Amino acid sequence: MKKLLCLALALLPLATGCAHREVVAYAPPPAYSEAARQGYGDGARAAQHDIRNGLHPDVDRHPRFRNPPVPPPLRDDYRHGFRDGYAQVMHGGSGY
Repeated sequence: MKKLLCLALALLPLATGCAHREVVAYAPPPAYSEAARQGYGDGARAAQHDIRNGLHPDVDRHPRFRNPPVPPPLRDDYRHGFRDGYAQVMHGGSGY
């Protein structure tokens, strides 16, 4: 009985998996405009959401990409950042 208990305790870490999570920070390149930085962060979060929910990668699915929360002159910058942040997470990069 004692041997069985020792064996069970020895194998417990293998059964429970790793106890700590890896945290990866995704940061935009320093040269990005404020709108592109905002888009990058939103894109990274959108990709993480898609991964968590097992969704096929599609940047166009996200409302913030289709209708950026910035003034019209900044929309292209925002979308550029969003697309880059999304791709960075989807390709498993570690950020800049």
